[in-house]
Amino acid sequence: MVARWWAVVVLVAIPALGAGGETPEAPPESWTQQWFFRFLLNAVGYASFMLPGYLLVRYFRRKNYLETGRGLCFPLVKVCVFGNEPKACDEVPLAPRTEPAETTPTWQALKLLFCAVGLQVSYLTWGVLQERVMTRSYGATATWAGERFTDSQFLVLMNRVLAFVVAGLYCLFFKQPRHGAPMYQYSFASLSNVLSSWCQYEALKFVSFPTQVLAKASKVIPVMLMGKLVSRRSYEHWEYLTAGLISVGVSMFLLSSGPEPRSSQATTLSGVILLGGYIAFDSFTSNWQDALFAYKMSSVQMMLGVNFFSCLFTVGSLLEQGALLEGTRFMGRHSEFAAHALLLSVCSACGQLFIFYTIGQFGAAVFTIIMTLRQALAILLSCLLYGHTITVVGGLGVAVVFAALLLRVYARGRLKQRGKKAVPIESPVQV
Repeated sequence: MVARWWAVVVLVAIPALGAGGETPEAPPESWTQQWFFRFLLNAVGYASFMLPGYLLVRYFRRKNYLETGRGLCFPLVKVCVFGNEPKACDEVPLAPRTEPAETTPTWQALKLLFCAVGLQVSYLTWGVLQERVMTRSYGATATWAGERFTDSQFLVLMNRVLAFVVAGLYCLFFKQPRHGAPMYQYSFASLSNVLSSWCQYEALKFVSFPTQVLAKASKVIPVMLMGKLVSRRSYEHWEYLTAGLISVGVSMFLLSSGPEPRSSQATTLSGVILLGGYIAFDSFTSNWQDALFAYKMSSVQMMLGVNFFSCLFTVGSLLEQGALLEGTRFMGRHSEFAAHALLLSVCSACGQLFIFYTIGQFGAAVFTIIMTLRQALAILLSCLLYGHTITVVGGLGVAVVFAALLLRVYARGRLKQRGKKAVPIESPVQV
């Protein structure tokens, strides 16, 4: 049923994907429209919230407000700055991955199929729509080339608002562990997550989608570097080996990529920098979230806290730039874009829930295998729908990358069987 729904969505989207024929060349941009300037503008907007908040946190901690504070604002300050110590009677154990006695192999297989199809449907549709929104025009006619949507931050806002609502409803209807983390600590993961998502969308203006997917697959390398810097982790020899294989595979793909049918989609220095920014920010996000999980929160609580600050940052920045109204006007002018952006956000939010359910039921190893397959299918689907070309050497590079990823999963499984503590697989709380 779910697979049929996804097929209908893709078939409906295909005419729109090719709307306007060739991808129009991006019009010459003034320096104020260059991605670097917009990145700095966004960063200034986020800093206008982060800096005052940081100063307030420092002030309340220096004044020992937890001991001396009183009044109506005390509960709010306590939650935001100091957090709550969970009580034994209030703790809800984070449900371990257990299999009920009555579970049959058939039922387990059906649940695994449900998880696999749900993840593939959510993220393959998300990938197709992401490339459509960022690389194609809307409203094209025989006499007009149409206009392209250029505000990546507006898309990030839409994704985060829907994810915040979904996480909030989930926490409302399903009992969660008592929340103990200071709220302000979510802001750091939120800031890096917003920046990584912005870089991800913006990069599609300069690089092909298959290049972006491979760059995501190679993020285990900076994640390991961040793990050493942020979490002081140590890694096994096989982890360095697989990281090296991933680097070789990505290099083979990038150095042997065939000519793109549209020059505007060729890999550029700007695209490489943006992908590097995405990987760096995303690596920091996953490591900071790992540290936050020490407060014994659930993944949905993490999703709620991070998206709350993401909504705050992006709404504030868009209002400061006057871009929120322009993004809304674009949606009003192009109902097709509004439908794509909404479906993009729905797929992102639903995909997060499928991630949590899959890891809870089958573990991170099974989830990683499913998502590795998804990445390979995403490259294939993008090539079919958007005409990207991959040479034989480039195809071998792709195979090397995914083989290395599967080797990492196998090695982790072997370590687990021997009773050794493996480095946990990065938990992708955000997309």
